[in-house]
Amino acid sequence: MSVAKVIEISSSSPLGIEDAVQQGLAKVSQSVKNIQGAWVNDIKVTTDSDGSIREWRVNMRVSFVVD
Repeated sequence: MSVAKVIEISSSSPLGIEDAVQQGLAKVSQSVKNIQGAWVNDIKVTTDSDGSIREWRVNMRVSFVVD
């Protein structure tokens, strides 16, 4: 029998959503083992005063199997 745990993290990138997800998973994988997947819950954009995108932000849930 295996048991999985889910944690929620936030990550950001000026390049885009995919890069924000990859950066977040790379950082989590430094301290969490057995990552099985992730669900993006929320996407947000921060902008400059002229409306141009400054940064993409994602909130996601990451699941991993507990040893």
